Amino acid sequence: MENPIDALIAEKGVLLADGATGTNLFAMGLEAGDAPELWNETAPEKIEALHQGFVDAGADIILTNSFGGTRHRLKLHHAQDRVHEINRKAAQIARGVADTAGRRVIVAGSVGPTGELLVPLGAMTYDEAVAAFVEQIEGLKAGGAEVAWIETMSAPDEIKAAAEAAIKVGLPYTYTGSFDTAGRTMMGLAPDAIHEVGDQLAQHPVAVGANCGVGASDILASLLDMSAARPDATIIVKGNCGIPEFRGSEIHYSGTPELMADYARLAVDGGARIVGGCCGTSFGHLAAMRAAIDGHTKGERPNVEAIEARIGPMRNKLASQSGGEGNRRERRRPRG
Repeated sequence: MENPIDALIAEKGVLLADGATGTNLFAMGLEAGDAPELWNETAPEKIEALHQGFVDAGADIILTNSFGGTRHRLKLHHAQDRVHEINRKAAQIARGVADTAGRRVIVAGSVGPTGELLVPLGAMTYDEAVAAFVEQIEGLKAGGAEVAWIETMSAPDEIKAAAEAAIKVGLPYTYTGSFDTAGRTMMGLAPDAIHEVGDQLAQHPVAVGANCGVGASDILASLLDMSAARPDATIIVKGNCGIPEFRGSEIHYSGTPELMADYARLAVDGGARIVGGCCGTSFGHLAAMRAAIDGHTKGERPNVEAIEARIGPMRNKLASQSGGEGNRRERRRPRG
């Protein structure tokens, strides 16, 4: 399978992935509880504007508006029978923006968790999970996605199921975990073990890493564990824009463009080859990250103390300070 990520890294050294989908769509009028994926059909001009804003800010990789694009998530909005067309449309919109960018921009098909627990913790079998992800990724590929971007995962088996689906469909894939529970994923996966998840699959990932979580300092600490475990790996960090803060009923993120620029520099120094933003990251934040990456010469590898001094204190323990099994908590299954 062709690997567009390696080719662009060979050209540019470090790639900039895009910023927040949900945060920016809420600013465009998406209501809480609505499915962003349905806007691919009902408000495609807004999704196009989202992608265009990130491309204009300098993104090398844009993620399709398809995070909740499995039948399990779409069932909550009575759209489970339109998986292929919704995902195909998501990729087509992103493809249209990328193809008119005037430079190489990779379209990555966003694949989020199903929201279900796999056997034995839940009712969904591994084969059912693979089938659900195949259905989604087939739509993304039909619309022009070049990579399956598996993200915000907690359970190793669900990562494997999505990766196997990408292999079946014939797309290269990446995957990221969300290390939001005492330095580990909700299901106990530690950052330094993220590489091992895809080791036994027929095709290996083209990149692995972390996204979302709790804040920029925490994801950079996870990066240090991931890059120490496999220094030669292509590692993604796509951190939240500072720390979420409630102001009344609204969530605001504490990260300034200056903070996210420094986060980007630290990410490069820590070994990341793909750097982006997650929740709260606006076009302005991403533009500052682009400038920071372009003007930065890779420096000394930071430690946690240096990260906290520049970005702010961590909100969680380090993975090495916590046990995996003791930090698992039940994840509620959405009601259909």
